[in-house]
Amino acid sequence: MLRHVLFIQGGGERAHDEWDNKLVESLEQKLGPDYQIHYPRMPDEANPQYIPWKKALKKEFATLGDGAILVGHSIGATILIAVLADELPDWTPSGVFLIAAPFVGPGGWPSEDVEPMSDLAGRLPAGLPVNFYHGSEDKTVPFQHVSLYERAIPHAVVCRLSDRDHQLDNDLSEVAGDIRRLPIP
Repeated sequence: MLRHVLFIQGGGERAHDEWDNKLVESLEQKLGPDYQIHYPRMPDEANPQYIPWKKALKKEFATLGDGAILVGHSIGATILIAVLADELPDWTPSGVFLIAAPFVGPGGWPSEDVEPMSDLAGRLPAGLPVNFYHGSEDKTVPFQHVSLYERAIPHAVVCRLSDRDHQLDNDLSEVAGDIRRLPIP
């Protein structure tokens, strides 16, 4: 049975084609042929905004069904978890995997269009598997942001990766391993 993975890119000029495509390639290689990765281009990637990205995510959600796997990188991860906390899709994801996600709220980054994330656990469905991955050498998103998410979603699994950068050195082995361990719906 083919499993569907939706990968949401991070923001920045050419992020889709010159940066996060390497993450998708790593994930495809590590997951193998039993997984199909959907990698949409998000609107105005150089200037990511919550409302247009939420609209694009909802369009993508409409193409998926129960058991789909959600992966996000950087600001794409932040927007993905914010959208899930605001409005769940009509189907149940198997899991959410967030890489180098900036935390919005006290101790994290300010945002004019993303709500503070301190109360995420109460806004997400009970039992939804959520995993975070963050490299200790991330020069883009401070390493302590993953600890802020850990407090906001106590049931989340947090993977702190030593000596890895914002792109996790373009190696998503740990993410792929955790995805493969998800139960098949």
